[in-house]
Amino acid sequence: MKAKTMTKTTSARMPNAPHAGQLAAALAAMKHLGQSQAAAAGSTLRAQPASLEGVAETPPGPDWLRFVPTTVRGLVQSHLPAGLPDFAMPAGVTLPSGFGLPSRGSSDVVAPDGAQFLSRTFSNPAGVRPYKLYVPSGYTGQPVPLIVMLHGCTQSPDDFAAGTGMNAAAEEQTCLVAYPGQTSSAHAQKCWNWYSEDDQQRGSGEPSLIAGITRQVMQDYAVDPRRVYVAGLSAGGAAAAIMGGTYPDLYAAIGVHSGLACGAARDLPSAMAAMRSGSGAVALQHGSAPRRLVPSIVFHGDRDTTVSPRNGDDVVEQSVQRAAVRSQVQTGQVPGGRAYSRTIRSDTAGRPVSEQWLVHGAGHAWSGGKAAGSYTDPQGPDATREMLRFFQEHPHPGPAA
Repeated sequence: MKAKTMTKTTSARMPNAPHAGQLAAALAAMKHLGQSQAAAAGSTLRAQPASLEGVAETPPGPDWLRFVPTTVRGLVQSHLPAGLPDFAMPAGVTLPSGFGLPSRGSSDVVAPDGAQFLSRTFSNPAGVRPYKLYVPSGYTGQPVPLIVMLHGCTQSPDDFAAGTGMNAAAEEQTCLVAYPGQTSSAHAQKCWNWYSEDDQQRGSGEPSLIAGITRQVMQDYAVDPRRVYVAGLSAGGAAAAIMGGTYPDLYAAIGVHSGLACGAARDLPSAMAAMRSGSGAVALQHGSAPRRLVPSIVFHGDRDTTVSPRNGDDVVEQSVQRAAVRSQVQTGQVPGGRAYSRTIRSDTAGRPVSEQWLVHGAGHAWSGGKAAGSYTDPQGPDATREMLRFFQEHPHPGPAA
C-alpha cells in the first residue's frame, strides 16, 4: 500500500534506565538454581530466550523458567550459562501460553552455482574467531561492497545467513558478505560481549577482531573501501553500533536490528537495565578530534520484551546527534503482514542520515526474515533489503583507514 507521509520537528528523548538490582537478583537466583539442578541431574541444556508469538524460533529452555515473570524472562534466559539441565515437564503440566512454538528449520546454507560460502578464521592478540564469507557468482575481481553481519545470542553464521536471507540479496546486488562467529568460550550463549568495557574500545577485544575480519576480506578480495558496512541483530546489533562508534573510518553506515547503542552498558547489571528500559543516547568521544557521524538504519519491534524499543531511539540519537534537523514519518503495511512506521531524519542539506523502522506487533526477531533461521518474523517489512538499499545510498565520504 502507498505509505502515508507527514513531517515533524525532531525531538530528542533521553530515557532513564531503572535500578537493575531486581533483575540482577533474579538472574543470580536462576543461575544458582540451574547449577544446583545440574549437579543433581548431570544433564546439559542449550538455553534459549523466551519465545515470541508469531515468530519462528527455537524450543523453550528449562521448565523452571515458568516461575520467572514474563517481563524479565527473556533477559534472564538470554544470559544463562551453558550446562544447565533440561528437565521433562511432569505429566499433565503444561508451560505458560506463548511457549511451544515450532522449532527453527535447518540452518544449512547452499550457495547457488558459481557462488561460494567459505569457512575461514581470523586471529590477533585479542583471540581467534571463525567467520563465513559469501562470494556471489557475479564477483569477477571488480570492486564490490562488503557487508559484515553480526549474529545474535545462540545463533551461528549459518543460522543468521539462513534467517536473514542476506546471501540471496547479496547475490542479486553482487556484494560480499562476512559473518563473524562468536565462540562459546568467549560467551556461553555465543553473545557478542557488547556490555563489556574491554569490548567497546577501538583496537582491543571483539571490536579489533571484527575489524580485523573486515580488513582481511578487504585484503583478499576487491572491496570498494567506500562501501563497507556492518549490521547485526540483538547482541550483534549492539556490536554493530559499537563498530560504527569505534571505527567510523572503516564503516560507511551501520544497521542495528533490535540492538542497543554503543556504550549502553558497562557490565551485566547495567546491560539488563538497558535492555529493559533503554540507556539514553550516550555521547561518543574520540579525543579532541571531530567524530564522523555514521549513518544508521534501525529496525525494532514495538512488542519486543527482550530489548526495549527505546534502545532503537537511543541508537538513532547517538548516530545523528545534532546533525539531523528534520524528521519525516511514513506509515505503511506489508500486504498480509505487519504495519510499520518509518522515520527518516535528514541534515541541514536535506540528506537522510538515519532511518528508523518501528514494526508494529513484532517481537525480538529479524523483520521479514526466513523461517529457515532462528529469531525471524516473516510478516514484517524486509529488513535485509531495506538495509542493503540504505547502505547503497550511503557510501563513505572518504577512503577507509
